[in-house]
Amino acid sequence: MEIVHVYTRLRGEFGRQCLFSDRPAELLVDVPPDPRLAQDFIQKNPRDQALQACRDMSEHQVNTERFESDSCGINHVEGGWPKDINPQEMEQTIRYRKKVEKDESYVNSLLTLGSVMEHCIRQNNAVDIYQEYFEDEDEVEESPEPPSAKTINVFRDPNEVKRTVSCLSWHPDGGKLAAAYSCLQFQRSSRDMSLDSYIWDIENPNRPELTLKPASPLVCLEYNPKDSHTLVGGAYNGQIAYWDTRRGSQPVETSSVEQSHRDPVYKIIWLQSKTGTDVFSASTDGQVLWWDVRRLSEPTERLVLDLSREGNLDRALGAVSLEFESTMPTKFLVGTEQGVVVSCNRKAKTPAEKIVCSYDGHHGPVYALQRNPFFPKNFLTVGDWTARIWSEDIRDSAIMWTKYQTSYLMDACWSPVRPSVFFTVKMDGVLDVWDILFKQNDPTLSLKVCDEALYSLRLQDNGRLVACGSQQGGATLLEISSGLSTLQKNDKSLLAAMFERETKREKVLEARQREIRLKERSRSEQSREGEPGREDADHGPDQLIAKAQEDFYVVTEMERRRRDANQQPPTELEDVDVT
Repeated sequence: MEIVHVYTRLRGEFGRQCLFSDRPAELLVDVPPDPRLAQDFIQKNPRDQALQACRDMSEHQVNTERFESDSCGINHVEGGWPKDINPQEMEQTIRYRKKVEKDESYVNSLLTLGSVMEHCIRQNNAVDIYQEYFEDEDEVEESPEPPSAKTINVFRDPNEVKRTVSCLSWHPDGGKLAAAYSCLQFQRSSRDMSLDSYIWDIENPNRPELTLKPASPLVCLEYNPKDSHTLVGGAYNGQIAYWDTRRGSQPVETSSVEQSHRDPVYKIIWLQSKTGTDVFSASTDGQVLWWDVRRLSEPTERLVLDLSREGNLDRALGAVSLEFESTMPTKFLVGTEQGVVVSCNRKAKTPAEKIVCSYDGHHGPVYALQRNPFFPKNFLTVGDWTARIWSEDIRDSAIMWTKYQTSYLMDACWSPVRPSVFFTVKMDGVLDVWDILFKQNDPTLSLKVCDEALYSLRLQDNGRLVACGSQQGGATLLEISSGLSTLQKNDKSLLAAMFERETKREKVLEARQREIRLKERSRSEQSREGEPGREDADHGPDQLIAKAQEDFYVVTEMERRRRDANQQPPTELEDVDVT
């Protein structure tokens, strides 16, 4: 006969959690040794024997086939209805629901499922799965992560004839990247060169998600921050094109050649407006044009970058970069081919008053221009071999600058998360990350992205992903370490103090230089009045050479003092030697 033990318990008592408690140690069994048992065993000296019991392995390298994924959409159709019921007809669906709810089997099914669901809910509520067991433990401070970056993806130009990635723009949601491709070398483009630009999904580098087909190669491209489906681009022939990605690859609207720029459009920016359809563009023909993308037949406004304020297009400065800050809706900055940054006011009464002032500090074109997102009065420029930080209050000189690099700088931008961090790309394929609170003379991180020149740079809004465009059509996506993409404690206050200190120092040096120039001018006037016929003698070659040498020594001495002051910034304003 089989013996069966039956345990009876309520169903709700099964499955409860174990409850543990602390109690002192308790001795259950004590077994003392028995010396008599030792006679039954023979002691032997231990002996070690090594054995090799692993199979032979070999290593080989193979190239696997590239995985290609294809994105396709599906149409969801409401199902579960009988064939004679049209889901689109509200009356038919309501009538059918009432009929089903009155059915006895429907009620019985609900009652049966309700008891099952109640049991599951009670079981889930029995144990708190989100309970924290170590709330009172002190948090371990994490060591700061060293600055680093790693490559996530590389998006390559799918055409045989490679073109330069001249501009990059992030989708407002961050999952897509628009890239403009063009050949920026004059008369180097061939007939076989494609005119297309592309929108890439950052998760799929195999093929672009959408192809943009302009009439001329795009030099710049920009997503609309208010409408993620629309883009606007500036072409090599000076035209402006507008796309709606829901309507395919062809542009919805294109400006006429007669009313467009005469040179390539190097920068285009969306403006803050009620309609969200206003843009303005800059070109090396010396014009800044305002547009409404709903009607691109002609620009709504024009500005000629003539510093003499006469509106002469022949003497205008060619524009290669633009900057617009939404918190300053009437102000904008223009970077020119001549190394001058022009500050403008759109709402001025006359065209001459629209050009407010200029900042001269580069030996070549100003390829990049951007205000600091946390301190809009300070802006970053890149041209020749240096990156410079300016203050709107100081026009004669930048307040901070990097030392001259061995390779030409092509683009730069501030970090949208950390106010003291900015990025630059160079012709030698290197991406530099600068943290001016950490050190000013050298970049915090230098990364060799590729073996070709880098021409464009763009950061995602979260500051974690950065895209770099190269000369041979490659767009490299990199992920920055958390230390460079997370706001640090006291970052804003420390940088504000640094900008204020450097601005004061430049103001003191500027006043000192103005004083020296006034003294030199008064001394020369006194010497001319005291020596009759001096004006006639000044025209001799020896006097001209002597005067030029004297001026040269004065200028070099002033520059040497300024560089010494920049290399050793004082901690307080009173420490500045202005004697």
